[in-house]
Amino acid sequence: MANTHLDMRKIKQLYRFYTQGVSKRKISKRLGISRNTVRKYLDLLIKSKLTSEEVDALTFEELRILLDIDHTQVTTRHSYLFDLFPLVSKELKKVRVTRYMIWESYLEKYPNLVSYSRFCHLYKVWSRNQSPVMRFNHKAGDKMFVDFTGKKLSIIDPATGELKEMEVFIAVLGASGYTYVEACPSQKREDFIGCMIGALNFYGGVPRAIVTDNLKSAVTKSSKYEPILNESLLAMATHYNTTVLPTRAYRPRDKALVENAVKIIYTRVFAPLGATDFYTLAALNTTISEHTLIHNKTNFQSRDYSRLDLFESIEKQELTALPVESYRLRQYVMGTVYKTSHIYISKDKHHYSVPYTYIGKKVRIIYTKDTFEIYLKQK
Repeated sequence: MANTHLDMRKIKQLYRFYTQGVSKRKISKRLGISRNTVRKYLDLLIKSKLTSEEVDALTFEELRILLDIDHTQVTTRHSYLFDLFPLVSKELKKVRVTRYMIWESYLEKYPNLVSYSRFCHLYKVWSRNQSPVMRFNHKAGDKMFVDFTGKKLSIIDPATGELKEMEVFIAVLGASGYTYVEACPSQKREDFIGCMIGALNFYGGVPRAIVTDNLKSAVTKSSKYEPILNESLLAMATHYNTTVLPTRAYRPRDKALVENAVKIIYTRVFAPLGATDFYTLAALNTTISEHTLIHNKTNFQSRDYSRLDLFESIEKQELTALPVESYRLRQYVMGTVYKTSHIYISKDKHHYSVPYTYIGKKVRIIYTKDTFEIYLKQK
């Protein structure tokens, strides 16, 4: 009969068979149920990330809640709670606010409020039906996600009329979704770090961590467990008193927030720029900023607040203060002191004098636009 649910014992059996390596076709024959039904319940159980033993230990009622059976009855009987959940979602983004604290506060207003465990389950059910932006419970001031968009924008060279493609950098704060977009010449380390500094200045503060992709400009050696960051990025993170967390390779969910933001930026920023010609990078970025501001001021779907509202109300005050001076990109090279008692740097085609006692020594050179330092064994 339509809309009937499988016996809970059979659900436990089919998951046990599956974990033992039995194919879906054989499970279907053994239990006398269709392959579509087997596939449906297996998908739900696999998503739960529970072992077969843990599923066996669940009561029938707990299993029904886990699989979200009788969802329609839940939504109708507790509609007043579903009306409150948008505010609950917003409150949970605040630092040190927990579901239990919110549930306790509602007990005073609603004496017949459901139990805490039921409250959490209903909130989870409600969250599944929300837009991707609202599914994440990132705490305010915790993380900034950064990436480059797949598509590029372009400017026209005034001298030659040639189109020059520009990379587009995007940063998103985890709790509010407040977005920063900037075009730059490349994904090289200098441009990448420059864009991150621009994002931090735009936000007026520093999050506790910056989540990056496994870009060559960020990671010296990629690894599934512990990627090695390049020295320039580590120095920048130290300057701003934050942490850089590269995402795992081939794990797009680690940066799902910024991936979804990119899709929205294609519509709200890239699309309006389609028919406009730009002759300088500064002009392009000015227009990008205007459209990004409109995006940040636009209310979330089915919400009466925007990314900017969330940033101003819950996230801005949780960011740590910016240092007095912005970070200046450092370059790191090795060299040998010439017999003339000088070091030569090919990038700026200059010689720099070194005390004669270091002639023939291999030294480490760290330089910025304004400073030049030479080290021998970290001295």
